[in-house]
This record gives sequence, C-alpha cells and structure tokens, in this order.
Amino acid sequence: MSRGSAGAASADARRQQVRARYGGIAAEGDCCAAAGRPSSRCGNGGRQACCGSPSAVNPLGYSARDLAGLPDGANLGLGCGNPTALLALEPGQVVLDLGSGAGVDCFLASRRVGAKGHVIGVDMTPQMVSRARDNARKGRFSNVEFRLGEIEHLPVADASVDVVISNCVINLAPEKGPVYHEAFRVLRPGGRLAISDMVATRPISARTRADPSLWSSCSSGALEARELKRLLKRAGFREVHLDLKASGTVAASLRRQASLGVLSADIRAVKPKE
Repeated sequence: MSRGSAGAASADARRQQVRARYGGIAAEGDCCAAAGRPSSRCGNGGRQACCGSPSAVNPLGYSARDLAGLPDGANLGLGCGNPTALLALEPGQVVLDLGSGAGVDCFLASRRVGAKGHVIGVDMTPQMVSRARDNARKGRFSNVEFRLGEIEHLPVADASVDVVISNCVINLAPEKGPVYHEAFRVLRPGGRLAISDMVATRPISARTRADPSLWSSCSSGALEARELKRLLKRAGFREVHLDLKASGTVAASLRRQASLGVLSADIRAVKPKE
C-alpha cells in the first residue's frame, strides 16, 4: 500500500470511529459522560468526556435565555462554546454550520437571521441529521435545513453563504486543511468564519493522537494555535483571530481535555472582498 493510500485509509477509519461515536450519542439522546452513565462508546470504562455537557450552560457560552424554547434534545452537550455569539448575525443572512449535530447552533442562528434568512447544517452522521430534522419540525424552524455530508466535501454551492460557524467539530476531522478550504469556497466575498473549537497548548504525541477514544472526544485531534492559523491563512482567510480560554474557566466536562493541554478557543476569520 502506498503512503497516500495508507493515509487515506487511516483518515477513513478515523471518520468511521467518530461517526460511530456520535451516531450512538444521537440515538441515545445525550452525552454519556455528562449523564454519568458508563458506556462502551465513552471509552476508558465510561470515564472519557464528551466535548461538552448540557448542564454546563454558562461555561460553554450559552445562557438560559439562549436555550429557552428550543426543542428538547437540540442541545446534546457536544460543544465547547457558542459560535453564534462571536459575531452579529443579521436578518436575511445565510449561515452554514459545520458539524451541526442535533441543531442547537442552527436554531440559535435561525432566530437572528429571521424569516428572510436561511440556515444550513451539515453533518456526516445520519442519526444526527435525522434527529436535527425532527427537532426542526418540532420547533417549527422553517428557515433551517440539514444536509448529510462531510465537512471536507461540503454539499453547498460556491460563494453561497454569508457566515460559516462550527462548534467543537473541526478538531475531529482527520484533515483540517480541506475543511478550511471548503469553508472559504462556500463563503461569499467578505463572508465571515466564527468557530468554537479545541486548541492544543503544547505538542500532542503520535501515540496520543492514535488513540481513537481520545480523538473522538475532542482531545487528541486538536491543533496548536500556530498551525491552525497557518491553515486558515493558506486557505485564503484574513483577519485571523484566536482567543484561547483560560484554563480556570474550563467546564467540568472538558477537564479531561485540559489535562492534555487542550483548551477551548474562539476563532474568527474573514474571506477578503474581491
């Protein structure tokens, strides 16, 4: 097997591991560690944390007011921030959420862009897409749609969205560069990127990165800030800003990541106007 073929096989295997984990979460309706129930999909005998916790509202950036009125199960506690709070969404805008899960950030964006706006969620897990669509129907979010697809290969037209958001998902991708290139492709000139994600504050060993449980729990797939900024700029983004959250503000559900030197961060960037 060639090096390229081996790399592709490894990336596909990693996607399958992540898909299986979050498909299980979608089916069961919560984050196993946050619910305190040991489960084989949690890893390490149930001690491995998920990306967030539904109960950790303020540490993750959501307020009770944000979540009021959303369908039950829209917030599965899988985020590490609130990307919709990182910029001012405007009525009539088109917003794309990379790795939309059960839909919480899409529904928050929906309120801000209004009836003349539109929100698209893309997720590679069929169970998550199905759950999100059910939530949209229950919540009567007529300006939101969910599409099945990989964020490295977005099922979205060129230059068709105003804002791209994502919440603790890109760290799960085996190859981050293609994700940022795709985000750049679908944004209109002058469009903005707003991401909440995990960032490594020190090097992560190859052994740790190879652990599928650590990778799929938003831990070992994180990049260091310098590499992340480099990939964004290589994709074409400008005005790149990364704000790392202090370790003292880490939610309980993210302490396992913090012990590895991985913290949540807010990331913003702009696609230049042509």
